[in-house]
Amino acid sequence: MTKLLEIHDLHVYYGQKEALKGVDLSFDEGGITALIGPSGSSKSTYLRTLNRMNDLIPDVTITGTIKFRGQDIYAPQTDLVTLRKEIGMVFQQPNPFPFSIYDNVIFGLKLAGEKDHERLDQVVETSLKQAAVWDEVKDHLHESALSLSGGQQQRVCIARVLAVSPQIILLDEPTSALDPISSSQIEATLLKLRTDYTIITVTHNLQQASRISDRTAFFMDGEVIEVDDTKKIFMNPAHKQTEDYISGRFG
Repeated sequence: MTKLLEIHDLHVYYGQKEALKGVDLSFDEGGITALIGPSGSSKSTYLRTLNRMNDLIPDVTITGTIKFRGQDIYAPQTDLVTLRKEIGMVFQQPNPFPFSIYDNVIFGLKLAGEKDHERLDQVVETSLKQAAVWDEVKDHLHESALSLSGGQQQRVCIARVLAVSPQIILLDEPTSALDPISSSQIEATLLKLRTDYTIITVTHNLQQASRISDRTAFFMDGEVIEVDDTKKIFMNPAHKQTEDYISGRFG
């Protein structure tokens, strides 16, 4: 059975510095995979290769293959707009555009040429409901998204990704800039989404990884040391380095 996303022998260099050292890691449809590991272990670099965000960084060299539904995403004919619609991304700092909440959510659809107001209204409602922020913003849709709290902004950013019907959602420490209540709201949102989307999240919060993920990959120094069911990684890791990190001996 073909994996949804297959990564083989992935190397990433920034200039001469090798950030990723031959990573093999594949993803099936559905569920949440957490990427954990100490700062500087290249988890975020890895995440950004999956929808070619690293293309924006000067002097970056990427080798190996990343196949999404069997197609090489680094092939010359890959359309980046389509790729980033299929594989959406939510960043560490909430980054709503300086528009209304409504215009934030429909941004990708408008870009794709959607003009049907009824459809746009429906997508806004559905996406904001999926992102568990509809009840808080439904009476303020035409007010600036920047007027929302950080946690609400982050959920609007999740709704913006959901609006274009992605298959994979990448999240780079999506709660690290948020207070505990907002963080738990985001976690609850992700747990609801995990049946319909494949979610890959970088987190430094080991409790969060253990709470929400089905599978965990432990990164260290640009390599994947271990990947397994989250319970096994946390209760009975196969590698001493994983055990040391999870028990707080380093990192």
